[in-house]
Amino acid sequence: MTTETNDINKITSNDPVFDDIRPCRDDEVQSELNKIISDEMVINSILRFRYPIFSKKFGFLLKPFVKAYLKNKVSKITTIRQFQEMVSSFMKKVVDSTTDGVELVGFDKLEKNKGYLFISNHRDISLDPAFIDLALFLSGRDTVRIAIGDNLLRLPAATSLMRLNRSFIVRRSIEAPREKLKALTHLSNYIGLSIEEGISIWIAQREGRAKDGNDKTEDAVLKMISLYGRQKKQDFKEYMSSLNIVPVSITYEYDPNDLAKAKELYEKEKNGEYKKDEFEDIDTITRGIRGYKGHVKLVAGEPITGGFETAEELSAIIDKFVWNNYELYPSALISAGVTDGISDSDKEKFESRIASYPEYLRDRIKAMYAAPFYNKDRS
Repeated sequence: MTTETNDINKITSNDPVFDDIRPCRDDEVQSELNKIISDEMVINSILRFRYPIFSKKFGFLLKPFVKAYLKNKVSKITTIRQFQEMVSSFMKKVVDSTTDGVELVGFDKLEKNKGYLFISNHRDISLDPAFIDLALFLSGRDTVRIAIGDNLLRLPAATSLMRLNRSFIVRRSIEAPREKLKALTHLSNYIGLSIEEGISIWIAQREGRAKDGNDKTEDAVLKMISLYGRQKKQDFKEYMSSLNIVPVSITYEYDPNDLAKAKELYEKEKNGEYKKDEFEDIDTITRGIRGYKGHVKLVAGEPITGGFETAEELSAIIDKFVWNNYELYPSALISAGVTDGISDSDKEKFESRIASYPEYLRDRIKAMYAAPFYNKDRS
């Protein structure tokens, strides 16, 4: 079901018309949590993570205890807020165990109880919005509704987890032009209504991650967002200026998926295409969460209220902010050939990482890390 032009002013983002794309509600929390803890793949993943050696031979002995523990744990969670408090606790552990520190800038300057449209560069499927949520949570602000592609919904447990974390669906798999336009309009309406209601949204600046390190806003993303404004008879500038667009620049000193991204780019260049394994996106999410990230920095700007007339001009404003506020850690500088002021330990750390990768991919990975240096230089 999609929203029609003539009834757009009669609905809210919580209306049943959006049931096909919306996140979880409080009254659905227990049902979704039970789907997760009943999933054998989830139980097996937990066993492999917590007991990597013992679980290989004796996992069947541990399963009943893990299930009982999870059932008791989730029985106390009855609201989205409670679930996100648990996620926040998990994210703090991720920060402690996989980073050398996270710097959050600008989020405390945003007004509470106001809807913002956060548009960031896109490097990691789950962590980009998760770190934005953490920044908002720590500054006493409400978290965002997260735009995710329907390509991530192959596993029922993953779908439940994302819906619990306030994710809504971007239907990328639709190909028929007429149906695609309906789906995009429906999505735009949901985003616009959410922000009008004081609920913030996160969406990546592009469809898919910037696998080559070149952070660039896609005009098509902004044009999609503006569709709701057309129904309100507002031009692009007027409507987009009303959305409280906050550009966010996200930097990971080290990308846990750098090798996987380089392999994908290599295959595309060599064979003209790259075919994902069925559950590759889930593996990518897991690797991103568990992998070493070095230093991490997020910078939120002030809402963009003007200075543009077209999608192309707004894209340029967002790009300039992302490039100028991207932190050039040693991994980026060394890759760009800038070694002055870089400590020997940082050089050794980076070169050791690169040396562990296949030789035919090393220059590609370095180019990936160096791209923000050149973008900043021309911004």
